[in-house]
Amino acid sequence: MSLAVRDERVRELMDDPDCDPRRLAATLRRFGLVNRLVTGWGGVARRRLFPALARLGRPARVLDLGCGGGDVVLRLAGLARRAGLEVAWTGIDPDDRAIAVARSRDGGAVTFRCADAATLLAEGDRFDAVISNHVLHHLGPGLAELVAQSRALSRGVVLHSDIARSRTAYALYAGGITPFAPGTFLRTDGLRSIRRSYTRDELQQTLDDIQPRAWTVHAPGRFRLLAAGTGDG
Repeated sequence: MSLAVRDERVRELMDDPDCDPRRLAATLRRFGLVNRLVTGWGGVARRRLFPALARLGRPARVLDLGCGGGDVVLRLAGLARRAGLEVAWTGIDPDDRAIAVARSRDGGAVTFRCADAATLLAEGDRFDAVISNHVLHHLGPGLAELVAQSRALSRGVVLHSDIARSRTAYALYAGGITPFAPGTFLRTDGLRSIRRSYTRDELQQTLDDIQPRAWTVHAPGRFRLLAAGTGDG
């Protein structure tokens, strides 16, 4: 196996609609720990998301696209509250199994819906910021539609966070995830996610081909990418 090029053919087990529902639910719940350790959303929120919301001078609305089990948006809701920001948070995912897990862990801080971006656009909904976590690498031809929809839904910042593919990331994850993996898809799917992920240059070129000059890809941490844009909603 080579990580020199992105592997678009490999598929993650949890993307199979017929995958084991108990292992899927366990995977989504355990993402709460894994994402806290690897995604770096705390720093991204403090440097990019929260300052943009604070400048509004009014209560804000933020959408998490493809929220999965909801752990990222729930964590951000807590951080925003402690920062003194008034934010209405929404998490959407087209997979009702993910939304069931998200709703089971929510204390009322986030509105979770089983829906996709196209549904919200058709409803005329708009937000002050749109985010996603580990969504881009899942997409094939649907990437162009998703990034366009994310800008159309936002009146402000758009932030897509994902993995940066590298051999070091692959090796560290393979060893580090082992204690947390039993009963879940975390090890297999995490390694497949890295294989499907972009390098910084690849993602920048891909987004430039879709929407020239609309996106800037940053490296906010080791093994992390952040595609930042501005909404046109």
